Amino acid sequence: MKAIGSLTFSNQRSLLQQLLTAMLFSVVFTLVLFLAVILVVQVWFAGRIFPGVQVAGIPVGGLSPAEAAEKISAQITFPTQGRIVLKDNQNLWVASPQELGLFLDPGASATLAFRVGRDGNLLNRLADQFNAWYSGKNTSPVLLFDQRIAYIYLNRIAAVINRPVIEANLGLQGEEVIVRSGEIGRTLDIDASLALVSAQVQSLQEGVVPLVVKETPPVILDASQQAELARRILSQPLTLTLPEGESAPGSPWVFDRTTLASMLSIERVRNQAGEQYEVTLNSDMLITFLSKLAPDLRTYPQNARFIFNDDTRQLDLLQPAVIGRTLNVDATLRAIQEGLKQDQHTIPLVFDFTNPPVTDDATAESLGVTELVSQHTSYFYGSSRERVQNIQAAASRFHGLLVPPGATFSMADALGNISLDNGYAEALIIVGGQTIKGVGGGVCQVSTTLFRTAFFGGYPIVERHAHAYRVSYYEKTYGNRIDPNLAGLDATVYVPIVDFKFTNDTPYWLLMETYVNPNASTLTWKFYSTSDGRTVEWQTSGPVNIVEPPKPLYKENPELKEGEIKQVDWEAKGAEVTVTRTVYRNGQVYFTDRIYTRYQPWQAVYEYGPGTEIPTPEPENND
Repeated sequence: MKAIGSLTFSNQRSLLQQLLTAMLFSVVFTLVLFLAVILVVQVWFAGRIFPGVQVAGIPVGGLSPAEAAEKISAQITFPTQGRIVLKDNQNLWVASPQELGLFLDPGASATLAFRVGRDGNLLNRLADQFNAWYSGKNTSPVLLFDQRIAYIYLNRIAAVINRPVIEANLGLQGEEVIVRSGEIGRTLDIDASLALVSAQVQSLQEGVVPLVVKETPPVILDASQQAELARRILSQPLTLTLPEGESAPGSPWVFDRTTLASMLSIERVRNQAGEQYEVTLNSDMLITFLSKLAPDLRTYPQNARFIFNDDTRQLDLLQPAVIGRTLNVDATLRAIQEGLKQDQHTIPLVFDFTNPPVTDDATAESLGVTELVSQHTSYFYGSSRERVQNIQAAASRFHGLLVPPGATFSMADALGNISLDNGYAEALIIVGGQTIKGVGGGVCQVSTTLFRTAFFGGYPIVERHAHAYRVSYYEKTYGNRIDPNLAGLDATVYVPIVDFKFTNDTPYWLLMETYVNPNASTLTWKFYSTSDGRTVEWQTSGPVNIVEPPKPLYKENPELKEGEIKQVDWEAKGAEVTVTRTVYRNGQVYFTDRIYTRYQPWQAVYEYGPGTEIPTPEPENND
């Protein structure tokens, strides 16, 4: 039994050993076979690319680097045959990648494929070889991109794309408006475009590359609207008129198209919207024109003139008030500029209007003109026709005139210019120490009458000038008699040097009325107002310290005939006169004043023709 059992165990052990030996042999054999295969593969592909390797999808396994390079060069045609489209709006440029600097290096590409499975340690190399054989290995071709070539190509395109900024231009050629529109400046951004080109060509795909172009708009792109405005301004003459109801010499004022063209101003201005052209008429030229026009168009406000109706004790309108007007140069300038923009070619001037203190609707109650407060009549017997004419002309300036309460009245201001154009004639006047013929002789009859009306009315006298010598006209009374007590109560006015002034020191307006009666040789001056209870007392010294006149003076006048003698000045005795006035108000002394006058002795003067025997005539005083 033991022998049999031992034999069985022995047989089983031998079988196991055989099996293990067989397995070991199989493993060793397989390993040897694998190594043999690897060795064969390594030997077989020693100078060739391992199987499964591709370059850009082109199988190159089993090929030598030279063969692979040839195949790669033949099949990768993108650099030479590909198309890259460069686009700028509607402009297109088609170039091959090679024209843009992309070149294929087939040798380097083959070498890169040849290196698959040959880098790293043995296990890595074997793994790469197996993976290439089993799954495939695609390598990228070696491309060279020379940006300098692309840069040169883009520069050639830039020469077509680039253009400078052109500003809109607006000007005149005579009366013709010349306009040129602006243009947007364009510049190819080469660096930005180069980056886009590089990315496209290295993708090995055809495509469209939008070029990067920087646009620079002009400050003023379009001046067509301003040009149209300029054409409308010059389309017809400009007429400046007065407002409705107003009048003035020289109106209207017309600027023809040629003048308007010379005045047209085209300027660049900046506003919230940026810069633009502004078309206007030259402001300086318009201001100069309007400023010269303004004085002639100015009207000073004048109170309405009235006469006091003694029956109704109301005011009757004698002359309507004059509304003052002043040309508003700035407002007119704006009206012209704005009007032209609105296609207006007839534009009224702009005035500032000022009402006078007293308008036509004033009443006796509102002005305090309720009664006659002073009146005086002077006489001008023996006056020449010319002297009477001057008295009438001067007196008319004051008829219906109002003096405000508290105001100082200037006779010279009210008289204005004494000239032939204003209705005056030549008559005898005292100038420069002699009596000569001049315009306005006799006006002193008016000033003397006003002086006495103010004097006897109790109004303060501010300025009064006596004549150089005693003039008989101013001492005459009714019936052509002489009253020496009137000496020292004359007043002379010689505009604008010598004036007569008095003050209306009451709270009421004062209305003047003047009446000239040539037939009776009288000038009557009336003051209407409201009495404040003042009365006047006055005394005069009469002419004292009398000085006899010099002997007559004879002067030869070659314009006179032989035997002809003409008296040109009359003698008057010199004298001094002192007049004292006391003004009472409600029985109390209000004020007292003293008027002193010194008259010069005056020499009679005669002119005679050559060869005339000089007589000794009795001197006359005929003023």
